[in-house]
Amino acid sequence: MNHWLELFVHWAAGFGLNYGFVLDSYQRGTLEQGALTTVLLCLFTIAGSLLAGVGLAAMLTSGKAWLATPARIFVEVTRNTPTLVQLYCAFLVLNMLLTQAVGAANPLTPFAWVVIVISLHKGAFHAEALRAGIEAVPSVTLEAASSLAFSSRQLLWNVQLPLALRFALPSLINNLIDLVKMTAVASAIAVGDITYAAIMIWTQSDNVLELMILILSFFGLLSFIVNCVGRYLEARLRMPGYGH
Repeated sequence: MNHWLELFVHWAAGFGLNYGFVLDSYQRGTLEQGALTTVLLCLFTIAGSLLAGVGLAAMLTSGKAWLATPARIFVEVTRNTPTLVQLYCAFLVLNMLLTQAVGAANPLTPFAWVVIVISLHKGAFHAEALRAGIEAVPSVTLEAASSLAFSSRQLLWNVQLPLALRFALPSLINNLIDLVKMTAVASAIAVGDITYAAIMIWTQSDNVLELMILILSFFGLLSFIVNCVGRYLEARLRMPGYGH
């Protein structure tokens, strides 16, 4: 492993880039832990945002004002305010109030707050994409399902959502790619993601350019993986007669 790292450091030096810090076990370990934390953030927020999106979409299309109105207010407020501001409000205000209420028993760590805030934020965008997909389901399809005595709930879960997911998949993938990049805000509240790890390293040495290239490449790779998975799902879930 060290041999390959030494070759990389030597190769990068030919371009005037000093990656010597990766040979230091402590700094390399800090970056590796930061990369793992970022991957975990992505996995948890992807799952959380999709669950939130489905729930909000179901509320928006329920036809019941007492469900649709709160969901619409939440979506509009969430979509139209910055994620970083939402994170600060949650961590510096709600977390403080929770800590005052339960003391040291507060179960929500900074990592958990990032997952909650980003999941709800992107869930609002997912909800709009799914709502559009639900409303795009042909009326003749709904009529056919209704003729089989499907209840409203069965209609939503067995007919509308499966089709809406296919219609909304390109928008959902775009949202998830944006979500991957959004996890970088975790560094604002000292969550040890790869951005925070890089900041800790470049405050001790003059490697800002090298670390920025490393961070950009890492997030580019994660976004590319999400994009590839999305394209695979689009091809796998494509239904003849729909979406063309």
